[in-house]
Amino acid sequence: MGMLRLYPQDSAVQLEWSLENITTTFFKCIRWQVEETTDPINCPYHYFCDSTYPGNYPYIVDILVLSFTALSYLSTLVFTVLEISRGKGACYIQSSRRYWLPSGPIAFPLILLALAKGHRINTIFPLSCMGPALLQLVYISALAFNNVADKNIIYALFELSAVSGILHSSLYLDSIILPYYTGLDALVSSTFSGECISCVCRKEALVVGGRLVSYRGWSATTFSVVATLLWRIFCNLSGEEKGRILLVKFILEGLGWILITIDCLYLMINSIQLRSLEGGVAFGCLLVLISLRILRMLCTPLCGSMPFWALKKEIGSKSGIMIQ
Repeated sequence: MGMLRLYPQDSAVQLEWSLENITTTFFKCIRWQVEETTDPINCPYHYFCDSTYPGNYPYIVDILVLSFTALSYLSTLVFTVLEISRGKGACYIQSSRRYWLPSGPIAFPLILLALAKGHRINTIFPLSCMGPALLQLVYISALAFNNVADKNIIYALFELSAVSGILHSSLYLDSIILPYYTGLDALVSSTFSGECISCVCRKEALVVGGRLVSYRGWSATTFSVVATLLWRIFCNLSGEEKGRILLVKFILEGLGWILITIDCLYLMINSIQLRSLEGGVAFGCLLVLISLRILRMLCTPLCGSMPFWALKKEIGSKSGIMIQ
């Protein structure tokens, strides 16, 4: 990460600024103020934090969010393994599994609540680090399991609620991680000026989200997942799921899985570089889910879901093209 260079020579000042206070001030700052500098050569940009962090929630809040996240992951893992191991026999759980999935009508509102209040969840399970993993889990759940309903309108309502929740959760996540990434850039790539605990000198302007981590919640991955869910609604309401319509659905789902995989790999590598063991483990577990899902897509025809080889045959027969 690099060493911080403390500019002030007064050791008493340095002792007063504990490491915990400095990191909390930087990582939780939501407004950085630039001011005129008297040393345009050595300090062309002088910034200080112009906001006050109200403090972390009690430990019990982090424990509850951590426990709920672990249960959500385990439920997703169990349903994925059941589909692979039982084949068509797993179809009987489709009508009830939506309530246990992270993208379902029960779990998803709780995830939204956690992300909406996530700026102050910062003790045992800091969402500034673990929030991206929670959002990726929602993406995986939404893409992997297609909510089946007896009536089209019920299906559409479930999927539309998931679309709305995904858009809101990505915005909530950005409100958590952008201050963290901005503060990380300010802390690592700056020099303390010594005028206050957050006063830093920089050679370049400080941008929202910083330049060290490129991940964002509101991203192409979000729109890819949303587009896939909306296309599923269209297919269900129109009653058409063959030929080009099926091909578009396959392309959208494939793109969504590719983008989710890229995000998880990037965030896992970034967590390792920042020496965040829990982050690396979290994204590694998500990659396990992705691998299982890809295995299911390629090999196992389940519950109306078509395996890759059968999909190729279906598309080829409808378009008159032989696909090898």
